[in-house]
Amino acid sequence: VQAQVESGGGSVQAGSSLSLSCTPNLGNCMGWFRQAPGKAREGVAAIDTYGTAVYAEPVKGRFTISSEKSKNTLFLQMNNVKPEDTAMYYCADKGYRCRFTGTLLPEGYEYSDWGQGTQVTVSS
Repeated sequence: VQAQVESGGGSVQAGSSLSLSCTPNLGNCMGWFRQAPGKAREGVAAIDTYGTAVYAEPVKGRFTISSEKSKNTLFLQMNNVKPEDTAMYYCADKGYRCRFTGTLLPEGYEYSDWGQGTQVTVSS
């Protein structure tokens, strides 16, 4: 599976903003995940084929997922970042169209295409 490419990570102070972007392979049903050292991978946000977005509780109100289909790009706008947001961030694509019917984030195993990740480090 061809890897997707994430960009936009970096080191910032708490309270700052950061914008991640990803060029997915197909862009049908996408999500952002993160993994901090010593912790399990967790879902951050996801967006379905029709633009419906769902978020993990820790990032609700601070992060926004969006996609620009004309440019085949997935974004994650991160505002008011906190030290606990420090992690490697990955974008993922299910490879098929989907429609969200609730507020639960899809599980990682539902995604077939993954990027190499971009590091986000937030200092207090």
